[in-house]
Amino acid sequence: MRAERLRALAGEEAARAAEVRALVPGPGSATAVVAEIVASVRDGGDAALAAHVARLDAIGDAPIRVAPEERQAALRALEDAVREGLEVAIANVRAVAEAGVGSDALVELPQGHSVALRELPVRSAGIYVPGGRAPYPSTVVMGVVAARAAGVADVAVCAPGSHPVILAACALCGADRVYRMGGAQAVAALAYGTETIPRVDVIAGPGNLYVQEAKRLVSGDVGIDGFLGPSDVLVVADAWADPELAAADLLAQAEHGEGSIVCLASEHVPLLDAVAERLAGAPETGAVAALVEVEDPAAGVAFAEAFAPEHLELVGPGPEALAGAVRSAGCVFVGAAGATAFGDYVAGSNHSLPTGGAARFASALGPAAFRRRMAVVRIGGAAAALAGPGAAVAEAEGFAGHARSMRLRENQER
Repeated sequence: MRAERLRALAGEEAARAAEVRALVPGPGSATAVVAEIVASVRDGGDAALAAHVARLDAIGDAPIRVAPEERQAALRALEDAVREGLEVAIANVRAVAEAGVGSDALVELPQGHSVALRELPVRSAGIYVPGGRAPYPSTVVMGVVAARAAGVADVAVCAPGSHPVILAACALCGADRVYRMGGAQAVAALAYGTETIPRVDVIAGPGNLYVQEAKRLVSGDVGIDGFLGPSDVLVVADAWADPELAAADLLAQAEHGEGSIVCLASEHVPLLDAVAERLAGAPETGAVAALVEVEDPAAGVAFAEAFAPEHLELVGPGPEALAGAVRSAGCVFVGAAGATAFGDYVAGSNHSLPTGGAARFASALGPAAFRRRMAVVRIGGAAAALAGPGAAVAEAEGFAGHARSMRLRENQER
């Protein structure tokens, strides 16, 4: 793997971050292809879905929906070590997810009324699990456990091919339904429902360009967690960092392949050189690499803020001391032992993270993606105090009907 060498002088961090992002060519548009698939499944139901699954998912004569007995058989056949790893991941992800569930609140206001804020889970969720390069049981864990922690009653999983380890993970996590389908057709089926597949309220999970484009197209009709594209990692390190570990962490994320970005930022040129040597001898994966020389650890963190990585590692006393200043990263790993790979599997944090710089405004997948706030308003005797101010604003906006609706209630007590 060849690594692009860049140097960021003071004040150039944002420009260099943009330059690193530009190393990955923009994907060709999938809009037309995805729009045709989504529209056909929305309008044609099971028949259209079956045609797309037969053409794109290659499941043969197997039914699209996986029987519970098949999931349990896959679980019984699972290697002990893999089962133990999944159980550790499930327990840790559940503990972190449950800690993130909010509570209801009651606000008493000075006019005498109250507004109760209720946080409610959606009724159903669909978890998309990619399957192009390999099976990802870890993504089953990240999605299903977060949805269950949020209180979602009905959780469906879609996975191309439904590899036995995927089915075993679904059994361990307690997914209600599993479908062996992927791509835009799976997203469309979950969003709109068919004769045999119930529609869901939220779709979550990573996927390729076609999956993400499908999520974008259906986002007005169903909730989505975000657009989770190719992976990226940024390691900000000083002279204390071990080049072997730094290179290993970059190469681990490079396994995600085409479109992925792996980057090391450091003021220590010997570290950059040592990592460059290790990357040069690595197998080609389709990922791109960048080695960025910065002035000091603070400049490295400034570069990270501009880059807004999916994964950020801070390694060495200088960068680690600045962890509290980080605002724009999907997940931050502090210290030499904090390999991003732990977060992908068993750390307890979620590996479905904002990519492509979206960490500036988006969050990791968690219970919040499956919950919504609802206000319950009790005006009662406060109508007398609220009607005048409210009607004045409504009339200023030209909404006489709104104003009259409020004024008619000035004397009501309940």
